[in-house]
Amino acid sequence: MQKFAPSVLVMALGVALAGCQDNGPQDPKVSINKNPYPSTYKPLASQSTLITNATVLTGTGERLDDADVFFVDGKVQQVGKDISVQADKTIDAQGKWVTPGIIDVHSHLGAYPTPSVASHQDGNEMTSPVTAEVWVEHSVWPQDPGFNRAREGGITSLQILPGSANLIGGRGVTLKNIPSHTMQGMKFPEAPYGLKMACGENPKRVYGRKGVLPSTRMGNMAGYRTAWIEATEYKREWDKYESDYAAGKNPAAPHRDIKLDTLAGVLEGDILIHNHCYKAEEMAMMIDLGKEFGYHSGTFHHGVEAYKIADLLAENGNCAALWPDWWGFKMEAYDMVQENVAIVDAVKNSCAVVHSDSDTTIQRLNQEAGKVMYRANDVGYDISEQHAIKWITSNAAKSLGIDDKTGSLEAGKQADVVIWNQNPFSVYAKAEQVFIDGAKVYDRNDDKYQAQSDFMLGQK
Repeated sequence: MQKFAPSVLVMALGVALAGCQDNGPQDPKVSINKNPYPSTYKPLASQSTLITNATVLTGTGERLDDADVFFVDGKVQQVGKDISVQADKTIDAQGKWVTPGIIDVHSHLGAYPTPSVASHQDGNEMTSPVTAEVWVEHSVWPQDPGFNRAREGGITSLQILPGSANLIGGRGVTLKNIPSHTMQGMKFPEAPYGLKMACGENPKRVYGRKGVLPSTRMGNMAGYRTAWIEATEYKREWDKYESDYAAGKNPAAPHRDIKLDTLAGVLEGDILIHNHCYKAEEMAMMIDLGKEFGYHSGTFHHGVEAYKIADLLAENGNCAALWPDWWGFKMEAYDMVQENVAIVDAVKNSCAVVHSDSDTTIQRLNQEAGKVMYRANDVGYDISEQHAIKWITSNAAKSLGIDDKTGSLEAGKQADVVIWNQNPFSVYAKAEQVFIDGAKVYDRNDDKYQAQSDFMLGQK
C-alpha cells in the first residue's frame, strides 16, 4: 500500500494547484444577449377617455349593461356603472358594445403579406427540418396592408408565426397592431418569444420528397428528439460555464449556436411552444415529448381533434387555438366536429382559443368565435357572449404569455379596447372605434383614423 502513497500525494497536489489556477484572474465573461432586437414600440399619444352607457364584455366572464369604461395614460382605470370622472374625451356608446381588443394568436401577416407575390413569401425556411435559428420577425414587412384590415376588425395584438413546413420552424413574434415603418416599432414590449413546431403531414411531406428524414411520423418524432438532445447538451455546457465562472474559475466559453440558443430558451422556460398539430394522438405525443425533455408543450394550433383529448389538454395546462369550421382539406384534418372549441372549453381549467391563420378571417375573428357559440348553443350548450369573448381576448393573451398586460378590461391592464356597433358576435357587427394603449388607432367614421400603408398610397 505504501508504494501508492506518493502517487496519491502528487495527484492531490496537482488538483490543488489546478484549483488555484482556476481561481486566478478571469477573462471577461461571455454572455448571450437574449434580446438583440428589442422593441422600440412607443404608445401613441392618447387622452383620458370615458366610454359611457355601453354593454361591456370585460374578458373575465363578466357582462355589464349600461356600463362605463374609463382609461387614462394608456391604462384601464375603472370599469363599472355611473363612473364619475373628468375625462378629456367622453364617448356615448348607448346601444353599442365594448370589449377588450381582439388578439389573434396565429397569423402570418407581414411574412406572407398581401399582395401575395413570390418575392414576399418569407414564412417558411424550407432548407432543413429544424430551423430554430430563424426568427420570423426578420421576415415581417410592416407595410403589409393586411395589418390595417385586421385593425378594422378589432385586432389590437397578434402573433406572427413561421409556416409549418418544418419540424421546428423558428421563432414567432407578438406585435401591437399599430402603423409602423419597422417591425421593432410594432413589437409587443416584454412579450415572450414563441417557437413554432409542426406535427404530421407537412414536415414529412416536405422533406420526404427530398429523400431526407423525416418521411414518416416516426421520422418526425426522431427529428424532434434529436434536436432536443442537442439542446439539452448545449444548455448543460452553458450552465456549467456560468456556474464555474460564478465560482471564480476561468472557464472557456462554449461555442455559440443560434439554433440551440432558441431551443435552450425553451428549456429555460423563456420561450413558449406553439405547435401546428391536428391529430389527437400526435398532440398526446408532443405532451410526452415535453415531459421527456423538461419543457411545457405550450399551445396546440389548428387541433381539429382536440375535442378527443380535452381532458388531457386541461390537465397539462395546454391552450388549444382552433378554427370554428375549417377542416377536410387534407387527411389529418378530416375528423372534425363543429363543437370542437366548445368541447375543449367545457373542461375545467381549459384554455380554448379561436384563431385565424388567414389574412381574411383575421378581419372577422369576432364572428368566427360567434360561429362556435351559436353552433354549440344549438346542440345544448349554454355559452354566453361574456364567456365566448374570452376565446379571442383573455385566453388568447394567456396563450401568448401577455395576460398580465392585456386581454381583459381590468384596472391596470393596457387600454386595448374596441367599440362595436352592436353585439360583436352578430354577422352585422362592425368595429366602430379601436384603441391601443388608450390611443385611438381606428375610427370607421373618421378618415384621420383609417391608416393606409405606404404600399397603398395613391390607390384609395
